[in-house]
Amino acid sequence: MAGKNVGLIYRVAGPVVVAKNMQAKMYDVVRVGYERLMGEVIQISGDKVVIQVYEDTTGIKPGEPVENTGKPLTVTLGPGLLANIYDGVQRPLSVLKEKAGDFITRGIEAFALDEEKKWDFVATKKKNEYVRPGDIIGYVVEFNTQHRIMIPPDYRGGKIVEIKSGKFTVNDVVCRLDNGEEIKLCHEWPIRKPRPYRKKLKPEVPLITGQRILDALFPLTKGGTAAIPGPFGAGKTVTQQTLAKFSDADIVVYIGCGERGNEMTEVLEEFPQLEDPRTGRPLMERTVLIANTSNMPVAAREASIYTGITIAEYYRDMGYDVALMADSTSRWAEAMREISSRLEEMPGEEGYPAYLPARLAEFYERAGRVVPLGTDEVGSVTIIGAVSPPGGDFSEPVTQNTLRVVKVFWALDAKLAHRRHFPAINWLTSYSLYLDTLEPWFAEKIASDWMEQVKKAMEILQEEEKLQEIVQLVGSDALPPRERVILEVARMLRESFLQQNAFHEIDRYCPPQKTYRLLKLILRYDTLAKHALENNVLVEDILNVKAKRKIAELKFVKEYEKAMDEIEKEMEEEFEALVRGE
Repeated sequence: MAGKNVGLIYRVAGPVVVAKNMQAKMYDVVRVGYERLMGEVIQISGDKVVIQVYEDTTGIKPGEPVENTGKPLTVTLGPGLLANIYDGVQRPLSVLKEKAGDFITRGIEAFALDEEKKWDFVATKKKNEYVRPGDIIGYVVEFNTQHRIMIPPDYRGGKIVEIKSGKFTVNDVVCRLDNGEEIKLCHEWPIRKPRPYRKKLKPEVPLITGQRILDALFPLTKGGTAAIPGPFGAGKTVTQQTLAKFSDADIVVYIGCGERGNEMTEVLEEFPQLEDPRTGRPLMERTVLIANTSNMPVAAREASIYTGITIAEYYRDMGYDVALMADSTSRWAEAMREISSRLEEMPGEEGYPAYLPARLAEFYERAGRVVPLGTDEVGSVTIIGAVSPPGGDFSEPVTQNTLRVVKVFWALDAKLAHRRHFPAINWLTSYSLYLDTLEPWFAEKIASDWMEQVKKAMEILQEEEKLQEIVQLVGSDALPPRERVILEVARMLRESFLQQNAFHEIDRYCPPQKTYRLLKLILRYDTLAKHALENNVLVEDILNVKAKRKIAELKFVKEYEKAMDEIEKEMEEEFEALVRGE
């Protein structure tokens, strides 16, 4: 055994360790040094093995032993994931705190799930039934979520010879098959291997976020991919947290990948206090948090993204819609760059490894709306990745390579943030490639002219941008009447529609029906103003219509329908009076 599974440290360079005299496969997990630090094989060269270590390597030296476990890096999947906070390699932070206090000691091990808690398992399959990989054999209730227990996808399946309901821990066997396979409440899965599914579906259902600018102008589908690039202070983290709170996903996986400690602390303190707007219960009950701050070892940061996506795929396989927030993929790419330089690989653009585009594509391709192996219910993983380009430069490699693979681009703008316009998403540079795909859904569920209204609003906002150059030269009063009306409608769209207060009790979430009515009301003013101009009404009178001032307050009204009807009626009466010359 000493010759095969145990080698010796030959060289140490930060988180990269070279071991000799050891047999290993790519991505095997190893234990490094006397402190048994966790690491992963990332390169094999003759009898030398290169390992990236997930912990601080200070103090370890050549000659110390390296033990190969023979298994790839896996996550443990089972009841107890929800409401938990993990580090990048799925060690629960609450358990680490109990074992080591406020500072994580090196080499510490902790099982991902509570091994002592007994779960009430309800079997849905019976003895002598035949089951295949991915089939659901029963469930336990985890908070409000039915946590479905599956035959692991890498099992062969067979005939059930024993299955029982009752109270079990995650390590207890609840089902035995005729081929000797034993099914527990939990199973392991390698993080770098996508979980299989039966069929991939078209992304045709929107992920409703409750954010007007996103749902109307730049919608995202369930199973879709989106990127939020933006400079420091533009509101990436707040936007992602808002999406985590209010999007209509069943499960949220939030990965704090390389974020600053104070930002991650805010997330960890705030999330347990938040109330789920759908159930009225704590939001944490359908959330898994992965915290890997910028002062934690870079190798674990690189793994944290894969840990998160594997947990998301697990809930997708139960038939749930999962929203995964990766904040931020730039820090993940920086971790890859650091490890790549230690390996002395040939650098690509700006020092990033040449395989950066492939890794980003590989990650985002794990999103999708699918029919899982063991159920006819549709499950999905939607990936929303924040990108932090240095100095807000969108031409840098991580942003550019992300844009090649994602279908939705929500560009955050520092200028809008400085003007206190939030969410600071630039409506002129952002885009969604799902608009046409989602048109039938919005036409059927919300309004037949949904897309027509959206296109009209975008045209007005683009027209305003062109007019701004003239306004800066000669002032708005010198413009023709129609152009002055366009500027006014664009202002209403910006202030009453696109701006949204993430901290206001009512305005923080806007249902699609309210989004549509608000947009239609603003554009109704535009139609009435155009008609009035054709009837020689003075532009000053059109701009001074009293009813339009009330539109801005509708964002903060809960029972909005009656208020909107009254404002629309009042506005039409005012315009009729203007046309009659009263």
